[in-house]
Amino acid sequence: MAQDNRPRPKFIDISSELSPQTPVYPGDPAFERRPRCDTAAGHPFELSSLSLSAHAGAHLDAPRHFFEGARTIDGFPPESFFLAATVVAAAGAAVTPEDLSQTPPRPGGALLFRTRNSLAGWRPHPNYRKDYAYLSLAAARRCLELGAALVGIDYLSVDRHGDEAYPVHRLLLGAGRLILEGLDLSAAPPGDYGLICLPLKIRAGEASPVRALLVPPDETGRISLTFGPGIH
Repeated sequence: MAQDNRPRPKFIDISSELSPQTPVYPGDPAFERRPRCDTAAGHPFELSSLSLSAHAGAHLDAPRHFFEGARTIDGFPPESFFLAATVVAAAGAAVTPEDLSQTPPRPGGALLFRTRNSLAGWRPHPNYRKDYAYLSLAAARRCLELGAALVGIDYLSVDRHGDEAYPVHRLLLGAGRLILEGLDLSAAPPGDYGLICLPLKIRAGEASPVRALLVPPDETGRISLTFGPGIH
């Protein structure tokens, strides 16, 4: 068998691009970037304003999202957003406990679910899809049993569309966990990674957009984070 000598990527970007084509949860404002100064119009610099939901694209939900007085996004220390993570494949209409049957405990880490949402390439489509794969309540309970501090999925909600009781949100956030939604896991095979998902430091924020990255293991299977030389 031929050896694959291609360099391993240092990061896999699992964020959703923010643009007018980015789908939003029903009722949320669409993303808008509005130029205020434009070099093409003779201004000496570019400057724009942004209008978006705190739940736009790839984003983190904090417990305050559903619980008054609960922890907000700025109340989590930075280390909460640098985690060991496992990407779990789930093929059905909903993630079930059976999808986690081979997943070892992940105390203090993250469990990210790669479903048909990523494989269908939902991200560039501007229309919200009601038939997205979601997380069953039983699977959410299993995530807690496995010790996950963060649970993520590759669409805009962990709950089934139309379920206004939001049982999965309430279970996970009520247990003090973070929820990471709006991911694109199409380039992330199942397995173990490092996860970086830093939110904005929004005072009293119930949520924040993030730039979410996975750090793949090296040739020895070790996951490490190294810093490059920067921009010159």
